[in-house]
Amino acid sequence: MTGVGAGSSAEDAWRPKGNPWFIAVAVSLAAFMEVLDTSIANVALPHIAGNLGASNDESTWVLTSYLVSNAIVLPISGWLVGWLGRKRFFLTCIVFFTISSFLCGIAPSLGLLLLFRVLQGAFGGGLQPMAQAILGDTFPPEKRGLAFALYGITAICAPAIGPTLGGWITDSYSWRWVFYINVPVGALALFLVYQLVEDPPYLRRAKKKLAGFDFIGFSLLTVGVGALQIVLDKGQEDDWFGSHFITTLVIIAVGGLVSLIIWEWFHKEPIVDMRLFKNFNFATSSLMFLVLGVALFSSTVLMPQLLQTLMGYTAQKAGMVLSAGALVVLVVLPMVGKLTTRFQARYIIAFGWMTLAISMYASSKQIDLLMSFRSATLLRIWQYIPVAFLFVPLTLAGYVGLSAEKTNAAAGLMNFMRNIGQSVGTSAVTTLIARRSQYHQSVLAEYTGSGRFHNALTALSMSLTRVGLSAHTAQQQALGRLYGLLQSLAAVLSYVDAYWLLSVCSAIMFVSSFLLKKNEPAKGGNVSVH
Repeated sequence: MTGVGAGSSAEDAWRPKGNPWFIAVAVSLAAFMEVLDTSIANVALPHIAGNLGASNDESTWVLTSYLVSNAIVLPISGWLVGWLGRKRFFLTCIVFFTISSFLCGIAPSLGLLLLFRVLQGAFGGGLQPMAQAILGDTFPPEKRGLAFALYGITAICAPAIGPTLGGWITDSYSWRWVFYINVPVGALALFLVYQLVEDPPYLRRAKKKLAGFDFIGFSLLTVGVGALQIVLDKGQEDDWFGSHFITTLVIIAVGGLVSLIIWEWFHKEPIVDMRLFKNFNFATSSLMFLVLGVALFSSTVLMPQLLQTLMGYTAQKAGMVLSAGALVVLVVLPMVGKLTTRFQARYIIAFGWMTLAISMYASSKQIDLLMSFRSATLLRIWQYIPVAFLFVPLTLAGYVGLSAEKTNAAAGLMNFMRNIGQSVGTSAVTTLIARRSQYHQSVLAEYTGSGRFHNALTALSMSLTRVGLSAHTAQQQALGRLYGLLQSLAAVLSYVDAYWLLSVCSAIMFVSSFLLKKNEPAKGGNVSVH
């Protein structure tokens, strides 16, 4: 790891003894396992509810509990590294994540499953930022783009693969195997990380003491982030501010997070280093990671929801559409890694946002109820490819100007921002689809008084009469079918609105890309990046 004035030349030249690509595979394997668990259990919820005697609403806490505990640990991972050491912290996370996964699989009741999911999310929270930080210290500056391309596979492809894999496992075996599959993967990752990963010298110099733990900051973080995640996950279901429960949680979330920012900004040893946001590149990259999380998860929710609810696709077939985009990204990511060695990160980021804006705008023009499987797959690929041009260079740009000692905390905060963006995106599109569908339905309903509507109603009634229905029954069925069509058209228009909004957000980020400070891709050593 290199940085301006950070450490001795010997420390700057430090590299681990093991093959860096073996290390990259080991840490990416652990991160992939954790990211996969954010989406793999989604399709298994009805099976979990039925097997454990819970309602569908109660089963959604299986997802919420994981996201809440995961989000709380992400921003404090930098402090935990200072206390335990990075390798020890990473190994601890793998061990207990794997054990928690096994316990989730054998859980006899929903209450115990939720407890084990909280543990799983908490220990999983350290895997992503630590994998990212280890890759930065393992590779020389000129190869970090390629290393982050490998890591990007875990963060970009796992959410797309998760629902398809989870559906297949649940249908073919049992929902419990959704959690059991983490056990052999976790054991392999644990062995590889123990054998290959080393802590760099700057992490060995000083250890934080538990006595200096910022309990007030941690309490504010837990309350604020926990309340925020529950609001985002349950808001639409409970009608947002129409619910006293959601309103109360919003007040708690705002109060907790504002107090956290103020407290941590002035605290000598903050558990969340808010002063990192004084670095313009880090602050801007974090904001872009938030928007990237919104776009990534929004589009991941929109396409299968459209295909399943309006076009009659099965979960597996809809998952195949998502997986096609993920497979293409596997090919594109290494190319992006190469580009980071030739071009400034901000130019690649600008290209990524521009192509994402165009793809989302094109989606708003092309989706309809007659869209074929091939068209949906191609559209999804077009939506997903720009993400590959954002994830890797955004990671590089976020570390410009940061010293080596700050990078573990920075990794945790950037991953936190992306995860919050994913929650915001999922909640936002779910609410937008529901509200805009109602609006478009009310607008389309005005046309039911037109002559064209009555002509269509009469023609359909006559067709149903010819197949043996009575005149009254035929008219009722004709009205029902036309109303169903009206609802479907209103829903499609709401998806158009959602894609258009994502296009606008991406266009704004495109303009913001040019505000980022430049890095020197050919050298990479004059700034602290990983």
